Amino acid sequence: MACRAARPFRVLVDMDGVLADFEGGLLRGFLASYPGDPHIELTERRGFSAREQYRCLREDLGDKAASVYESPGFFLGLDPIPAAIEAIQEMVQMPNTDVFICTSPLRRYEYCIPEKYSWIEKHLGPGFVERLILTRDKTVVSADLLFDDKDVVTGVEPNPSWEHILFSCCHNRHLKLQTPQRRLESWTDDWRAILESKRSR
Repeated sequence: MACRAARPFRVLVDMDGVLADFEGGLLRGFLASYPGDPHIELTERRGFSAREQYRCLREDLGDKAASVYESPGFFLGLDPIPAAIEAIQEMVQMPNTDVFICTSPLRRYEYCIPEKYSWIEKHLGPGFVERLILTRDKTVVSADLLFDDKDVVTGVEPNPSWEHILFSCCHNRHLKLQTPQRRLESWTDDWRAILESKRSR
């Protein structure tokens, strides 16, 4: 009987806050749309949900913040995170390595979903569109690593196959990690060492 080849090492990379600067785009859009209202500087962002933090600042501000990222053009207009595009382009060229963009769409998805596809095509090329996974539950996607800015990634699978690497973003920098969770501060840090240490286990 023929031996079955081992599957490639698989890496999932979140999009918003890891590849695309969601937080910077939100602040820029909020200031443009609601210049007279109080806002939250990036250094003051706490918690994954910007809508909830804005709501705590003032009840009506949560919906105003949401109106920014639910508007047409928001996702397509996001700037890439520094060095993210170069890192992904290098990662996908690594031997025996599969790289996928794994991102969760908004519940109001009419603009979000097509713009995520367009953003990937614009910044990573049309071939990378085939590597985009849209899901509300990342725990059911099989992989070795997940780079994500959400501090706790949960879903129906209590023991996901991947190791979650927390990607530093303004809303999670204050968090102290519990061993053995690992963090990647930026794409200029040694993300290659994370891949190699996981691959060698």
